[in-house]
Amino acid sequence: MQDLEQDIKQLIIEALDLEDLAPEDIDSAAPLFGDGLGLDSIDALELGMSLQKRYGIKLSANSEETRKHFASVQALAALVASHQATA
Repeated sequence: MQDLEQDIKQLIIEALDLEDLAPEDIDSAAPLFGDGLGLDSIDALELGMSLQKRYGIKLSANSEETRKHFASVQALAALVASHQATA
């Protein structure tokens, strides 16, 4: 799971052009929005598209469940892992 979290951190950095960050700078448990990494809704859209391209995950933009998955890197890793287990 740690490798997956590292991969997702790298994906976040690449997808959102956060070149001043390294994967180690992102806390896996910290919120991605607000006080944590400080992402906004445009970032969420870009990140969602990147996740879809890399992992083949379909996300509903207005779903409450999707919001839960975007809570942290750990939550995204759990989503990807569960998707890979059923694929």
